[in-house]
Amino acid sequence: MRRLTLGGGAAVLAAALVACGPPAPSGFTLLFLGRSPAASSGDVSWAPDPEHSRLVAFDRRLRVVKQITSPRLATPMAVALLGGAELLVTERTGEAVVLDTAARPVREWESPDIASLYAAGGERIVAARSPYYVPELGTAEPDTAPLLRVLDTLGRPVEGLATIRVPAVPFLTYLVNAGAVAVGPDGSVYYAPLVRDEIRKYAPSGTVGWTTRRGLYPTETDPVYLPSTGMGAALRVQHALVNVALALGPDGRLYALGADDSAATRLRVDVVDTATGAILATRHLGPRETAVAVSAGGGLATFDADSLLAAAPPAPAAREPFAPAFALPDLGGDTVTLARFAGRVTLVNFWASWCDPCREEFPHMGALYREFDRKDFEIVAISDDVDRGKMLAFVREFRPPFPILAGGGRMKQAYHYRGLPYSVLLDRNGKVIERIFGFGGAEEFRKLHETIANEVRAP
Repeated sequence: MRRLTLGGGAAVLAAALVACGPPAPSGFTLLFLGRSPAASSGDVSWAPDPEHSRLVAFDRRLRVVKQITSPRLATPMAVALLGGAELLVTERTGEAVVLDTAARPVREWESPDIASLYAAGGERIVAARSPYYVPELGTAEPDTAPLLRVLDTLGRPVEGLATIRVPAVPFLTYLVNAGAVAVGPDGSVYYAPLVRDEIRKYAPSGTVGWTTRRGLYPTETDPVYLPSTGMGAALRVQHALVNVALALGPDGRLYALGADDSAATRLRVDVVDTATGAILATRHLGPRETAVAVSAGGGLATFDADSLLAAAPPAPAAREPFAPAFALPDLGGDTVTLARFAGRVTLVNFWASWCDPCREEFPHMGALYREFDRKDFEIVAISDDVDRGKMLAFVREFRPPFPILAGGGRMKQAYHYRGLPYSVLLDRNGKVIERIFGFGGAEEFRKLHETIANEVRAP
């Protein structure tokens, strides 16, 4: 299954201040950072920074005043305020993470869809199919499936809102129904499909309040597959990316981040009246206008997101212990503990036989393992397979030179990773140097080799 990701490249626009308009004395509320919606609480705006696996808080002058990093945060794509004091974070893979503003994890839950996007208003939580992680070839859904799901505060679906739209090619149903979502303080839900020029308001009861369109395309067609370019070629889908994110401003208006072109390389912001759906204003964004804020008087202002984040103070240098410490069986049945690797720089890798990127990564790990002396560096690879036979078949295929431990399908619950492969590099004292989400290819391993070499040389 291939996926298109709004969260890559241009979508992950991290960081300090280069204003494209003069700052107002009353300050700003951040609406969007990159292509992600922000959430405001009092004088602070919270935004995800997926490139650095963190949340960032901005004051009214758009200065970074706080950062939250956590093992629970891998690639956060959206943040919403839940109940006034908690942050509801959407991970790219669709899981939800709820943190308090002191960075303590409160709870988390699995996605009710392949990947969900969450929005909240008061205590009401709504899940839509995420526009940040979209399967190009998904399982067809029945036309009775809900378009949006209302969740309780534990992430359990309690009701559905509206029904999905099934396109002419049913395997593109997920793409057609993925979209941006926001929830008002009165429980109203605003939804904007990713690939259609449309924004809708649903009353708390689920009835449609209004539908508005920008008139971007004279004729709108459903996405369709394009002819194959040859054996092994990637799937190609013809579609237009229209709506990227929604945010409700402190002025009570709805702000829609969308696209002027079908590839979403030229962005725009439409200001929408929540009572009528009328578009009150439109601003077309330039290449460096990658953060959008609103002043207390309702004026739009744009900034360079990279500059905003670059002005953030450096994160604390203190390293945290790797936890929980493991005690797991190796392939011979002997128990291996984390303490066995004390005194050596250690890469703890989590994998599974069904994980295609893990198959690509294992040869790189084998090469990395052979480049360092065992007194300095070690790798321990923990399988999260439930099926021992499949785990052993994988090991026979790749014949890794490093130790393999059996996690028995319990590792995600223990370490809260968002997908496989997932690796944690530890220093000689068992503290975390860095976390690695997914497989980044040869370049990632080149950088990893450099980091390990520096750590090995450290006194």
